[in-house]
Parts: sequence; structure tokens; C-alpha cells
Amino acid sequence: MKSYFEERGGTYTEVGQVLIPNLVMDEQSDGDIGIWGWRRKRYLKEHRKGTYNRMLMNGTITQHLIEINEEAMNMRERLVKQFQKTEGVTEELKRRDQMAWVGAMNSIYNRVDEIILHDLIYT
Repeated sequence: MKSYFEERGGTYTEVGQVLIPNLVMDEQSDGDIGIWGWRRKRYLKEHRKGTYNRMLMNGTITQHLIEINEEAMNMRERLVKQFQKTEGVTEELKRRDQMAWVGAMNSIYNRVDEIILHDLIYT
């Protein structure tokens, strides 16, 4: 009589007198998950181990990280434009006073990154 595992094509390896199932995870590439995907992955591994392991075993972690990265990139682009508009950080300022423009843009990028971390990565 075959086990459910064997009926589904599973095999075992005998080690001593114990049968160990041959489990193989699907190959997953981390190459295209981006910086925000890596940050999300690190957060899940360190603070949401159960969620991370479940997604890893289900084979959904890579797709999740790709989606998080895409969403974060879109959010960053949108928020930077909004902050630039509301704070008057324009091309005219860039031509007139480059150092002020660089300082304002760095401030915007830092605030936007903190928003993304709080609202998307650490949730």
C-alpha cells in the first residue's frame, strides 16, 4: 500500500532503518527582486519567520518580493514628484542654486524612503 506522498510521485531515501522523503524546493532566483525586495526579505527573515518560511515552502516568496519592489519603486517615484511640487523643488532652483536643490532632493529622498519602509516593507 502506497502512502499519499508516494501516490503523488514522492520518493524516499533509506538512511539506516529510516525512510526520509526526498523533498526538493523549486528553484527560485533572487537576482531580480531589487533593493526593496531584499529589504523586505531581510525583514521577513528576521521578524516574521513563520510568514517567510511559509512563503518559501509555497514557492511564493520570489514573486512577493518582486511585487514589493515594483510597488516601492512606483511609490517612490510618485511621492518624490509630490514632495518636489509641494516644496517648490524645481529645475529653476536647480539652475539657480544647485547646492540648495541637492539638499532639498536628498531630504525628499530620505523622507520618501522612510515612508516606504514604514508603510510597505515593515508591514
